[in-house]
Amino acid sequence: MSLHDPALDGEPKPAEAHDPYAALRLPDYRRLMLGCVATSFGGEIQAVAVGWELYERSHSAWVLSLIGLVLIVPVYCLALPAGHTADRHNRVRIFVLSQVVLCIATLGLAAFSFANAPLWVAFACLALTGIAQAFLRPARWALMPQVVPKDKLQNAITWNSTSWQFAAVAGPAAGGYIIYQTGGAGWAYLANAVLTIVAAALVLQVRSKQGPTSTEPMSLKSYLAGFKFVWSNEIILATITLDLFAVLLGGAQAILPIFAKDILHVDANGLGWLRAAESIGAVTMALAMAHRPPLRRAGPTLLFAVAMFGMSMVGFGLSKNFYFSFAMLALAGAVDNISIVVRSTLVQVLTPDSMRGRVAAVNSLFIGTSNELGGFESGITAQVFGPVASVVGGGIGSLFVVAMVALKWPQLRTLGEMRSATPDEMAEMEPVAESPAIR
Repeated sequence: MSLHDPALDGEPKPAEAHDPYAALRLPDYRRLMLGCVATSFGGEIQAVAVGWELYERSHSAWVLSLIGLVLIVPVYCLALPAGHTADRHNRVRIFVLSQVVLCIATLGLAAFSFANAPLWVAFACLALTGIAQAFLRPARWALMPQVVPKDKLQNAITWNSTSWQFAAVAGPAAGGYIIYQTGGAGWAYLANAVLTIVAAALVLQVRSKQGPTSTEPMSLKSYLAGFKFVWSNEIILATITLDLFAVLLGGAQAILPIFAKDILHVDANGLGWLRAAESIGAVTMALAMAHRPPLRRAGPTLLFAVAMFGMSMVGFGLSKNFYFSFAMLALAGAVDNISIVVRSTLVQVLTPDSMRGRVAAVNSLFIGTSNELGGFESGITAQVFGPVASVVGGGIGSLFVVAMVALKWPQLRTLGEMRSATPDEMAEMEPVAESPAIR
């Protein structure tokens, strides 16, 4: 009997080793996934409603840019203590309490809409939403490894991306449809409030396996442990940098109301489909990745995908045809999903459970808020240079980021298969320096 493992030579494992539905066979993962879907679905409905209503009332790109800013300021202020909280306390309870706060904020937005209240009321509710998200994101991200065994984690991440993107397809379309049918955003906010309750009820039933918790007291050193971990691992740092700046520069979601109304000349229903386009592409890609073996050349594929993201944004910015614009956004979502799966798998596998909350907080600061921060950047540049220049310039900037990351971290260009990306194997993938954080 030979002790030789063909997987060590890069040969494919037997077919039974790749079960596309492995994570979905776990009841607790299904509850967690459905709870996250409900949260994302409702959040997308609300995003369409907020963008449409505030632009209808203000006709200002500056007001649209403030939406993203108000949402991310609480995350930046609270992410580190929220991550520490997720490492010390029950993550299911944190998830549920965050949903309660989200429900209160959403009901406030509904009251704002029905009463035609001043704009500051909407921004106050959005700030409360940001506070809830600051605690929800690290708890949700750190909870999954307590529900899914390590050997099924990459499969769970792929399905998590699929389900999230599915919600992001249906959510914007549903939000646009509700506004179109009711003539206002109030009922869209109420729909989101119901979905937050559904999410809380589902996750409350999840039985997580509590791993080693952090015993460190709250201190600056404890808060910064997540930064230290990420900074010491060059592969993780490279993927986070690539994802952060590509989305920061290349995103167009925040100013889609301007493109929909002033350039493509479509109504709220059309806006909903534009917002859903990236997720339609992402769902297609995620399903394909779930049913195929893990990427054998993850690093080069990641760099190519982000470059394609930038090129698709250039195409969208120059388009004046609704269908071509939709196709470019769908392509952007498809290639962006590759980046999500690669980065999330690497970080989850390499992070100890007792630090997952704090590393998730770092992820929230740089990746989780990149859409909102990118929305602020897009709104400002659209106000100064116009929406077309904002999007095209951002797409070109994304291409520049890909080139800089490939030069700065050459080991990313040779990153291979991630199916068995254990800490020891990752050390071999990083010949430039062995990171003490993964020993």
